[in-house]
Amino acid sequence: TDINSKNSIIIKGAKLHNLKNIDVNIPRNKFTVVTGLSGSGKSSLAFDTLYAEGQRRYIESLSSYARQFMGKLNKPDVDDIIGISPAIAIEQKINITNPRSTVGTKSEIYDYLKLLFARIGKTYSPETGKIITRDDNRSVINYLKKFKVGSKLVLSSPIKFDDNHSFDDKLKLYTYQGFARIFYENTLIKISDIKKPIKNKFSLVIQRILINEDLNSLDSLASEIDLAFYEGKGECEIVDLENLKIKKFSNKFSDEIRNYTNPNIHLFSFNNPFGACKKCQGYGDIIGIDPDLVVPDTSISIYENAISPWRGVIGKRYMSELINNAYKFDFPIHKPYFKLNENQKKILWEGNSYFKGINHFFEKIERKNYKIQNRVLLSRYRGKTICGNCNGNRLRNETEYIRIGNKSINDLVNLSLDELLLFFKKLKLTKTEKKISNILIYEIESRLTFLNNIGLNYLNLNRRSNSLSGGESQRINIASSLGSSLIGSIYILDEPSIGLHSKDNLNLIEVLKNLKNLGNTVLVVEHDEDIMKSADYIIDMGPKAGSNGGYISCKGSFNDVKSSNTLTGKYLNGSKSIKIPKKRRKSGKYIKIIGARENNLKNINVKIPLNTFTSITGVSGSGKSTLVKKILYPAMLNKNGIYNQKPGEFDKIETNFTLIEKVEYINQNPIGRSSRSNPVTYVKAYDDIRSLFANQQLSKSRNLKPKHFSFNVDGGRCESCLGEGTITIEMQFMADVKIKCESCNGKRFKKEIIEIKYKNNSIDDLLNMTISESISFFEKNNNNKISKKLKPLKDVGLGYIKLGQSSSTLSGGEAQRIKLASFLNKGVSKEKIIFIFDEPTTGLHFHDIKKLLKSFKSLIKIGHSIIVVEHNLDLIKCSDYIIDLGPEGGNKGGYIVAQGTPEEIVQNKKSHTGRYLKNKLKY
Repeated sequence: TDINSKNSIIIKGAKLHNLKNIDVNIPRNKFTVVTGLSGSGKSSLAFDTLYAEGQRRYIESLSSYARQFMGKLNKPDVDDIIGISPAIAIEQKINITNPRSTVGTKSEIYDYLKLLFARIGKTYSPETGKIITRDDNRSVINYLKKFKVGSKLVLSSPIKFDDNHSFDDKLKLYTYQGFARIFYENTLIKISDIKKPIKNKFSLVIQRILINEDLNSLDSLASEIDLAFYEGKGECEIVDLENLKIKKFSNKFSDEIRNYTNPNIHLFSFNNPFGACKKCQGYGDIIGIDPDLVVPDTSISIYENAISPWRGVIGKRYMSELINNAYKFDFPIHKPYFKLNENQKKILWEGNSYFKGINHFFEKIERKNYKIQNRVLLSRYRGKTICGNCNGNRLRNETEYIRIGNKSINDLVNLSLDELLLFFKKLKLTKTEKKISNILIYEIESRLTFLNNIGLNYLNLNRRSNSLSGGESQRINIASSLGSSLIGSIYILDEPSIGLHSKDNLNLIEVLKNLKNLGNTVLVVEHDEDIMKSADYIIDMGPKAGSNGGYISCKGSFNDVKSSNTLTGKYLNGSKSIKIPKKRRKSGKYIKIIGARENNLKNINVKIPLNTFTSITGVSGSGKSTLVKKILYPAMLNKNGIYNQKPGEFDKIETNFTLIEKVEYINQNPIGRSSRSNPVTYVKAYDDIRSLFANQQLSKSRNLKPKHFSFNVDGGRCESCLGEGTITIEMQFMADVKIKCESCNGKRFKKEIIEIKYKNNSIDDLLNMTISESISFFEKNNNNKISKKLKPLKDVGLGYIKLGQSSSTLSGGEAQRIKLASFLNKGVSKEKIIFIFDEPTTGLHFHDIKKLLKSFKSLIKIGHSIIVVEHNLDLIKCSDYIIDLGPEGGNKGGYIVAQGTPEEIVQNKKSHTGRYLKNKLKY
């Protein structure tokens, strides 16, 4: 592709991290993919150089007053970037811990929904179903305009006396205010003619009105009508003097039963004290009696003692009362709890005239909580549970009365996104409502369309953001960016295909192309072959990783890269490949999960073979994570005596537990709890390195101990940055920015610690070595104990990362592989472990997947079992066994579509995974 400075972004002399002083042109308003091995410099180029410079220039463009609140950003290590536009980065890290954040707030759809309900929502009486309306001066003027020319009318206020004023005092006050007449017993009477008190109600005349030909002149009565409402304490009347017909108006928002809250944007906000549920403060859950603890096994019936607190002496009376009276209200005491319908469960908890329910039981215990045994009983059943006041919807109950298309805002946020889009497509509005809401509905529909197109149709707006996977979170960010319809920007995305089934990949590609077609430059860090094929331009970084990377190996079209001699090219043209195993492992030992029905799982029975490599596959939202993370993992922990996680709903789990001593869930969460955590501390090699430096002669003369070489405790670490090496600047309106600590110059230690050398290298020099460099260094100096601990990191494809690299800079995939390396480090173990991986191919090049498979093989060889939740077909094709869930996501998922070897899966025509896997197995 011919690129010149007029239609491209030119990067000159990029030297950050491992980048080797490279020059590169990125075509403007095109879709560009940056690919290459893990650690080849992709993120350094895209995020740390291009995006960082875009952000820095934006801040530099602000006034000096604004900049004083935002700190100073350091320029990336680059000679120049020409033609840069405002940059927007969409990363894959899940950094949302706010329990109030939801899919609705994150995608901004909820903001538009709040406005929509505040503007066109109609309030209905829950008792009568009638619309509650209120009048204003406009509704009175519109009524007046219906009269024929020449009509004589009176605008008046109905008067009700209070005990504080006598009748005479009230009349004097009206006269003093300039009022002259009242309307009483169908007659206009002058106030000056009234000689004796009037006992019955009367109306104070505010204005006499004669309807003329110019109806627009009635608009000038607005202030008089407001006065009439004021004097009538929210009520006024129009009297037709010709037929003495009285029309009443009220600006009160109420009926005979209750006053209603006027719809406004704050009423629909759970982040605002006005709109938030008073019981849970807008969180949706509270600490209370946990139904899952009350009914721990939902597969048994009430008669079989499903209700745990009723098994004891105190609860037996409640149990007997229910069983003896169940026939009177047709309650199925022999049916398993999970098969009871919502109404039957409600009766069980709330009771009726025949028996007292579970809630009454706990209320009675609560009333007598001065007794120690009652407090113990209550503590046994307390946990985080859905707020009973708002039913988990977070808002005040009054919002239920306000509806659009016969749906409240709570109804809408709990619909799946595809159902919600259908609702808005079918929504019928009046002309006025359309005029008010056109823009709002357009914004809602466009964002919903994007989310549905990128495979998130199974989510709902009430779903918590911190429960989303990295891929889901990133795709919502993409939808928000698309919804804002910015043009002339650079969008930099980090592997948007994560967590996406091959079936939805084409939709994602369309979304990225739409982003480009709006007039933006789209730069994607990606390994997916389909996305590479769709790109206008590809930059292939390499040739290898770490210090051996940082060059541009190839650039151009997909065909240019495919025909090149780079590692990416070799895998694309087939000269290198991930080989399909000649033989699939088989096992006579299994874990059986019976009756899995958590979330959308449809009461399925699953058989997972042990001592093999099993892949759990299916489209996004089909139930993979629910099966593995919410049922298998916590159930196995419980069987091994660890009860820190509560399993989802299932009947039972069967296996020979002597074959499995441990279960490890290796997810993409950061390693360690602190940003000071790093690979070398995680694999327990840093203790030996600290001892090595403490044993140097200069250390001994300065009385330095191993603890002085730690950046986690006081002593040798820099006191300004507390061993971080960076200072975090809060950017007020933007993401926080980290800059190098000026006291230690990013070295993390005090000067006297840096002066200690081992083989001419300080502790800082060593921490800045890559894993591969450090292994060579220690082997060369006969420190095989340390090199042996570091070697598994290289084996899982992490030879390029630095020993002391902060955990906060590692991707989810890198963190996952460091955890894997820590287990490989332990070598042969008598313990037989089930390893569960959540999308371990995140951030992996074809060549890295090959290394990962090698690590899996070595774990299985020593007797462990591997279970992987995955979408990557190159990994799936190497599985011994596949369990494919679906057929679709959300309510349409949760079934087992197919199970067996990859060869058996491709024969199943119902399986989406099988359809795409066919090409990989070359059928």
